[in-house]
Amino acid sequence: MVVVGTWNLENLYRAGGEFGPRDEAAYEAKLKALAGTITQIGPDVLGVQEVGEPEALEDLAGLLEGEWHLALSRYPDARGIRVGFLSRLPLTVLHDVSAFPRPLAAVQTADGGDTVDRTSRGMLAVQAGPDLVVAVAHLKSKLLSYPGGRFGPRDEGERARVGAYALMRRTAEAVTLRGLADDILDGQGASRALIVLGDLNDEVAAATTQLLVGPPGSEIGTPGERVPDKGDGWRLWNLAPRIPEDERFSRVYHGRRELIDHILISRALLGRVQAVRSVIDHGLPSVGDLPAVRRDTPDSDHAPITVTLAL
Repeated sequence: MVVVGTWNLENLYRAGGEFGPRDEAAYEAKLKALAGTITQIGPDVLGVQEVGEPEALEDLAGLLEGEWHLALSRYPDARGIRVGFLSRLPLTVLHDVSAFPRPLAAVQTADGGDTVDRTSRGMLAVQAGPDLVVAVAHLKSKLLSYPGGRFGPRDEGERARVGAYALMRRTAEAVTLRGLADDILDGQGASRALIVLGDLNDEVAAATTQLLVGPPGSEIGTPGERVPDKGDGWRLWNLAPRIPEDERFSRVYHGRRELIDHILISRALLGRVQAVRSVIDHGLPSVGDLPAVRRDTPDSDHAPITVTLAL
């Protein structure tokens, strides 16, 4: 059995910086809480998001028993956060991408007409053992920020525009992730084992999430799930329906449960899934739109999602 998971670690920085815990005591409490949850779920490969400093991930790995291998994307965002892996299995980096795939054009990000042609954070794919490739991503947040560092709009028109800019960027990033999966699968998804995971910042039915799973018609729970067809070489299956219903969420936002962290797999792995869980028992707070209020809070505001595979 192999356990693969994804977890947004929520601003994993060492103490004393602009975004991380203010003091060593808060930092040590966060590391202890994160290490406790990782030990509980026992992953062989864990895709992680919001690693603010490589040294902080090394500190976390140092609290875990046994030997752990680390890999991090070369492409952090403006705050320095990036995606990566903690793994008991040796890792070989295959892809570390940020540029939108051609012919996708740059998208607008601000009222002044500024555009970007790259993802907010890099997307990293690794070989984990001889027969498994895992890719991790962290798509553009739904949290909106406004000129001058504001987290609230001047009016509803500004809120709608800024929301549209964020949605366009997240959509382009979903297309980039889909392109990375295509490059890895190369039409061989029926025999090539691929897991795509991460914080996609939207729920299962959202258009951005749905861009990843096509072509449609064989989603889990539909009659076509186990029926081979010509789309199997490229299709990804979102494992969200396999999570027990009472734990089918990974964050609580303004009191509302939402599943925004996902694990998707290729056809080669579909028959090997033993269990899919959202590890909510470490406690999930209800969060709002002011991220700075949680900088000294231990643990994470996301739940890890894990899949157990018969490999």
